[in-house]
Amino acid sequence: MSFINYPKVELHVHLDCCLSFEVVKKLSPNTSKKNYSENFIGTNCSCLKDYINCADNAVELMQTKEELELVTIDLFDQLKKDNVIYVEIRFAPLLHINKGLSSDEVVDIVSKITLEQSKISGIQAGLILCTLRHYSSSQSMETVRLVNKFKNANVVGFDIAADEAGYPLDMHIDAFKFASKNKIFCTAHAGEALGCKSILETLNKIKPSRIGHGVRSIEDDELLAKLKSEKIHLELCPTSNIVTKVYNNFKDHPIDAFFKKGLSISVNSDGRTISNTSLNKEYDRIKNYFSWSNKDFLKCNINAMKASFTDNKTKDKIISLLEIAYI
Repeated sequence: MSFINYPKVELHVHLDCCLSFEVVKKLSPNTSKKNYSENFIGTNCSCLKDYINCADNAVELMQTKEELELVTIDLFDQLKKDNVIYVEIRFAPLLHINKGLSSDEVVDIVSKITLEQSKISGIQAGLILCTLRHYSSSQSMETVRLVNKFKNANVVGFDIAADEAGYPLDMHIDAFKFASKNKIFCTAHAGEALGCKSILETLNKIKPSRIGHGVRSIEDDELLAKLKSEKIHLELCPTSNIVTKVYNNFKDHPIDAFFKKGLSISVNSDGRTISNTSLNKEYDRIKNYFSWSNKDFLKCNINAMKASFTDNKTKDKIISLLEIAYI
């Protein structure tokens, strides 16, 4: 059974990790299939750091208004093929200011083209702005202030991403305090490159309502109990975790264990290009390895929607569409 025609919710997808060959060819006409495979697809990564490095080549092609618009349109084309009906797209605006755009202009450009593509495609979409682990305190504050400035448009949340193992959270605590004070929804990458202690530190220091990945929490029953009791949602990206060598193969991934333990989880692609995946592929793999039923996928999507950073009216609307489709 294929899941192509089933509606889906995606909460964890990076704009700069999803460039198709077609859009790269438009932005850099001399790019060959071989070059694209070697420089944009990360299936030969040895670790998370290699995975992140693959995104650098994409970021170089996302420095002008036209480039940002083309990449966003390209991602919506991919989402449409996966029958995604609600998505939260994340990116770090400060990565896209190398050719003269201000961070405000970057967010404004991506916000407007996202609104346009949302209307054209019918896909409900929000944006999450990322600070990065190696950023300074002032860069994190600049990013979260952009969330606050654009939250009445379609920017819905704040995230911290990048090299979890190399940089502690201390430089970013003030930004997350600002987010809390201004009622900004927060998620945070944790428990991907590092273990349970990283997740606990993240929950204690910056208090997000969602964790990006968080897979290493499977190693600690007390942490699992905390995630469940505090209703912390895990944005799971199975193929990504295999590409970054957190797990050796799909069978070893704990997504099924999380689900059976009753945690709130969602299925996501993370970096579609770098991981060489899509949501359709993720669903098919989960079905093949863990024999999930339609009811299981429905529950997962409903949990994702409940944990989303949108308003209750949108949540109810999307959940109704899901319930009709998965019966």
